[in-house]
Amino acid sequence: MDEKGAVEAALFSSAEKINVAGIAERTGLSEEKIRHALKDLRKEYDDRNSAIMIAKIGNEFKMMLRAEYTEFTGKFAKAEMTGGMMRTLSTIAYNQPVLQSELFKTRGPRTYDDVRALIDMDLISGKRVGQTLELSTTKKFSEYFGIGSTRVSDIKKWIESQAKNI
Repeated sequence: MDEKGAVEAALFSSAEKINVAGIAERTGLSEEKIRHALKDLRKEYDDRNSAIMIAKIGNEFKMMLRAEYTEFTGKFAKAEMTGGMMRTLSTIAYNQPVLQSELFKTRGPRTYDDVRALIDMDLISGKRVGQTLELSTTKKFSEYFGIGSTRVSDIKKWIESQAKNI
C-alpha cells in the first residue's frame, strides 16, 4: 500500500477534519509515516497551485477547496446556502457578537429564517440576551471556510481579504 495514497484517500473520504491518530487508527500506518505523508501532500498541492488544499486546523487536517475557487462550485454543486444566507452570515461574522434585533434592522425580516438555518448548520450560535439573541460564529464556521482561527480579529481579517478578491 502506498502510504501517501492511503493518507490522501483518508482525507478525501472524510467529511470532517481528522487528526493523525484518527488516520493511524483507520489505516494501520504509524503516526510518524502519516505526518511525513501529510507534509509531502500539503507541499505537493501547494507547489502545483491546486484548487484543492490540505488545511491544518489546530491538530487536525481536512482536504478542502481553496477559497479563491469556491465561485465555481455553485456551477456544479447545489449550494448549501443561498446568497442571502451568505450575506447574513458574513454580517454576523464581521460584526460579532451582534444582536439579532440589530441585524434585523439591516437585513430585514429574512433575518429570522437565515439565523435559524445558520444555527441548524452549526455555523453560528445564539445566546439569549433579553428578548433577542446575541449571535456569534462557531468553530465549525472557521473550519467550513478554512480560516484556521476562531479569533474574531482573524475572522475579520479573513473576510476583508476575501472582499479584496471579489
